[in-house]
Amino acid sequence: MPALTDPALAHRAIENLIARYAELVDDGDFAGLGDLLAHATFTGSGEPVSGRAAIERRFRDTVILYPDGTPRTQHVTTNTAIDLDGPTATARSYVTVLQAAPGLPLQTIAAGRYHDRFEHTEGQWHFTERRVRITLLGDLTHHLHQAKRGATEPPA
Repeated sequence: MPALTDPALAHRAIENLIARYAELVDDGDFAGLGDLLAHATFTGSGEPVSGRAAIERRFRDTVILYPDGTPRTQHVTTNTAIDLDGPTATARSYVTVLQAAPGLPLQTIAAGRYHDRFEHTEGQWHFTERRVRITLLGDLTHHLHQAKRGATEPPA
């Protein structure tokens, strides 16, 4: 169990999970996102959801996908701080969401923080919780179905 006993390996594994989340959202791979967060509770806007199917459904129902199958976003995750405690860990990081939708210039549409919890089981780290707190909002009308209808809920 080197990823559990070696702090450097644990940090790297957790950083990779955080990066994978951004890749999956930006790729529009909500089934993959459901798999990544299968053992987690996700809290963004609205009620918390748990488990593979519920998390996949939340993203499908919320995020606009374009003909290329993506939301035309780039999630940039920075300032990641990870605290290990044996087989569990917490992480805090900043997120900035950029979008270049068809006919629109590249723009920042949101910025905020992620608060995550992880657990090491069966030889690997996985998410047990992701809490998203968006503090700065831009134009979400080309990113979220709700924003197109007039609501202004932050992205995931």
